[in-house]
Formats: sequence, structure tokens, C-alpha cells
Amino acid sequence: MNGCGVCISKQEPLFGNGAPMRLVSLFVVALVVILGTSCAMTSRTSTSLDGRVVCLDPGHGGTAETDQFRVGPTGEREEWVNLRVALLLRDMLEEAGARVVMTRTEDVAVSLKDRADLALAENADLFLSLHHNATADPSVNFPIVYYHNRASENQASVLIARLLGEELRAGLFNGNGPVSVVSDRTIFPNSGTSVLRNSYGIPGVIGEASFFTNPDEEARLRDPAYNRREAQAYLRAIERYFAVATPPVLSKDSSDDIPAFTVFQEAERMNDEARRWKENFVEGREAVRGERPEEGLRLLELSARSFPDSPVARDCHLLRAEALDQLGRSDDAATARRRAEEYYVFIRSR
Repeated sequence: MNGCGVCISKQEPLFGNGAPMRLVSLFVVALVVILGTSCAMTSRTSTSLDGRVVCLDPGHGGTAETDQFRVGPTGEREEWVNLRVALLLRDMLEEAGARVVMTRTEDVAVSLKDRADLALAENADLFLSLHHNATADPSVNFPIVYYHNRASENQASVLIARLLGEELRAGLFNGNGPVSVVSDRTIFPNSGTSVLRNSYGIPGVIGEASFFTNPDEEARLRDPAYNRREAQAYLRAIERYFAVATPPVLSKDSSDDIPAFTVFQEAERMNDEARRWKENFVEGREAVRGERPEEGLRLLELSARSFPDSPVARDCHLLRAEALDQLGRSDDAATARRRAEEYYVFIRSR
């Protein structure tokens, strides 16, 4: 019996002269192949995602008969696109070694609280809610990513939000055009979004990859290959996030609450007045620079209310602060500046 556990007789060679040596050689070759394959498999699955728990939340679902806000110009519904991208991303994450928890895998309604509760129950390392956006201006199309509440308390979520904003811009828009990384308090000023608020403590974001109200974008969102590009952008952001030491998620400090700035909601954001968000910003900026603070304040507030997460919304609030200073309202000006700092962490306007 040799060291490999194969019995070889010197007196009675197997399969002719020299066969024992050939058998040993074949065994060694097979062993090398097996070990090499095993190492290659280990190398492929040992990534920054190995063992991570990621909760994917395809936004909305089961609402085709109850709302008309989440549908593109030719009928493609947001919840359908959300689910297609999430299922592709699930497969990519699992292949990379992550454990994926899905809030839904079909076009069904799931309560916002149940989505957040699932992430908490599964001790998720990351919560990602996948959405696509809508606005009155059909020319608008760029990524927006939301984190919950104030940036200074929620740096882990800010980190994944910035990375996702960068990757969506690179993957879907060839690195060109606007991107916004903003607090969910910009769109729901009193409390933020339910899924991020109720899962707070887990780093999490809502990704609005693009605008299905843009006709060209709606057509692209029907394309499975384009859906895959979006999922790959999410994957790259997640890999980058887990490859570095992440900052903590701190307890929310209610004593330093920033007063709510009322903004348009759903149907209001689709009206004709909301279409003038950019013109109102430009005219308001000129009014402030021309020392017409009351006119500037009115126009800038209208722009920020119409499109509170736009690429110019942060500038709206900073210019509002200038107008308020001109009017002698220094406390209100300080609040406007604090809102810009905490709620708008990464804006590219072009």
C-alpha cells in the first residue's frame, strides 16, 4: 500500500509494463486538478459580501388598480420595474456570497411596516429599497438616493447612498448629468419615509435610479439588459460599501430637530406649477442677487417645494438663507443653512 492508498504490485503490473507508475501519475494529476478547482471556487466566493445579510425591498407592488401616479407615459408601472431589478440583484448578491432577504418576490402589496420589520427580524447588514421616480417635467432624468433624517447621525447610510449615487450615475448615465443624495426629510419633512424610519439602526437607503416619467427612460426600463445594468450598479456600490470600515448609525437627537419645510406631494408634484421648478430657481437667484429678497424668497421656496430633491434644491435653501439675512431674519437663515447641510450631502447639478 503506497502513501496514496493505492495498492501496486511490483510482480504483477496492472495493464502492462509501467502501469503502476502511470496510475500514480494519473492520481497525482487528478489530485492537483481537484485541489486547484477547490481553490478557484474558494477564491470566487470569498468576497466582501461573503456572509453578509442584505434586505432588498422592491418598492410598492399590487397597486395597478388603485393609483395612477406610478405609471410611465406608455403604461410601464414603477412597481414592475422595481421587482425586475431587485430579482436580478438578488441573484448577483447570492452568487457573490451574500444572504438575501426579499420583502416581496411578486407583484403584491406589502405594508411599509412589514418591510422594515423583516429587515430587523433578519438582522440585515444593509437595507435597500429599490424605486424609480416621477415628476411633472418629462425632461427630468437622473438618480436620487435617500438616507433617513440627518446626515451627521446616519453616516453609514450616507456612505452607501453616496456610493450608490455614483454607481447609478456611472452605470446608467455614463457618468454624466445630475445626481442627488439627500435626506428623506426633503420629501417627507415631518418624519421621513416609513421604511427607513422603522428600520433605523440598519444602514439603509431608498434608491430612485431614474425617472419613468421621462419617455425615453421608460422605454429603456422595459429592456431586461438595461435592468441588469441597474442591478450591476447596485452590486458595485454594495461591494464598495462592505470593502471599507463603515461608520456607525447614531441615535437620533430629537432635541435638535430641524423644522419641517412643507413640500408638494405626489399629485401636486405632477401639476403645471411644479414644471417651473428650474425657472423659479433661476429667477429667484437673480432676485436675491439683485437685492429683492422678498421676491427671491417666494420663488426659491416655490422651486424647493415643487422639486425638493432636485439638483438645485440645496442651492435654493442656501439662497433662501441669503434672502432671509437681507430681511433681518438671522435665526431663520441659520435654520435654512442647517437644513442644507444635514439634508443635502451630495449634489451634482450637471
